[in-house]
Amino acid sequence: MKIIIAGAGAVGFHLAQLLANENQDITLIDTDEEILNHVASHLDVMTLRGDATSIEVLTKAQISKAKLFLAVTTSQTTNLLSAILAKQLGVKQTIARVNTPEYLSEEQKKNFFTLGIDNLFSPLQLAAQEIERLLLRCSFTDVFEFEKGKISVIGFTIDNTSPLMGKSLREINSETSGFLFKAIAILRNEKTIIPFGDNILKREDHLYLVTKNEFIDQVTKFVGLSLKKIKRVMIIGGSPLALATAQTLENKYSVTLFEQNKNTCKKLIEKLHNTLVIKADPSNIEQLKEEGLEEMDAFIALTPNSETNIITSLMAEQSGVYKTIALVDNVNYTHISQNIGVDTIINKKLIAANNIFRFVRKGKIEAITSLHGVEAEVIEFIIHKENRLTKNPIRSLRIPQQAIIVGVIRGENSFIPDGDFQMNLHDKVIVFAMPEAIGKVEALFR
Repeated sequence: MKIIIAGAGAVGFHLAQLLANENQDITLIDTDEEILNHVASHLDVMTLRGDATSIEVLTKAQISKAKLFLAVTTSQTTNLLSAILAKQLGVKQTIARVNTPEYLSEEQKKNFFTLGIDNLFSPLQLAAQEIERLLLRCSFTDVFEFEKGKISVIGFTIDNTSPLMGKSLREINSETSGFLFKAIAILRNEKTIIPFGDNILKREDHLYLVTKNEFIDQVTKFVGLSLKKIKRVMIIGGSPLALATAQTLENKYSVTLFEQNKNTCKKLIEKLHNTLVIKADPSNIEQLKEEGLEEMDAFIALTPNSETNIITSLMAEQSGVYKTIALVDNVNYTHISQNIGVDTIINKKLIAANNIFRFVRKGKIEAITSLHGVEAEVIEFIIHKENRLTKNPIRSLRIPQQAIIVGVIRGENSFIPDGDFQMNLHDKVIVFAMPEAIGKVEALFR
């Protein structure tokens, strides 16, 4: 697939890297020659220096032959205009990054669609929504919902207090007759394991399960986690993501936000209505303690500095805070997040990439997510035509060994299928797949 990306910043570079690994035909446009030289020396993609809002530049990039145009510069205006021009010049599909929350309303999306922009996304809003989900299910390090929670993938670490440690998955399954979940992955020493019945869980394993929303509380108790409810939240940093997160949370929780810059504090106070904004150094743990850190239920570190976010989250954990979430820019940190003591690490680039990747994958796809540190994807396909998927039970479909059908959503009903389950037309099917299996899985659902 020929894909053109406007913007070689953090999001654009990461998308280009992921797409290049998929052997896609990528052209990356940016005005900064130094950034493009860096891209050219690290990625196998075409680069083009110029303004993505220039018809001449888009034509030079062969926009009429492209199937997908991604406008992900830091300028919202540039993204919207370049996507509109790209569609007029013949590209099949356009996606634009925006910062204004109002643009993401259904009415505004329809207006932009008539102008030629097929989809809009905001890394800030996506990250804020993920943080909100994590607080709702605070006992878990990872929570990914499909179809508003009809099926959820949850992750947690096996520690010394876990009743699952030392047990095989077969033993665990025999003890869960009252409710239903399925183990889909074990992350052990940065290695991803597709679990089978004989796998025995060890201390510091990170286990991912899929379950129906109605069973999550039962699963939480069964795996030895507490059903704690978050009431008080502390956010550090005055970044745009910190603002978006506070706006998302302030009417549901008691939120306190710390920012060092006086002018930034003033801007935050103007835009936040139920959040206590305090001018203080977010990296000064003693100051945070004086302002009630030890009484907080959740600590969310969203400063621009990844190391500050990690260290303060660890200190908050030592101070007795139940849930810690740290923003990091370095994708490599996601592979060690479960071993360093921070409950959850989030990365805006990965969240944005998951949102966009469903437009690249083959087959009719509703959603894609990646699990932190796991070299795999969880993909939600729609069965859009009668074929062997609807004519044979799952055990007869020759699903690759490195892939698992983990859930099926049929209207208002959801299922965690076994080998005898048979899928129907229009079913939404959630598949966990390692990289080597994705091509074969796509072929099944094409």
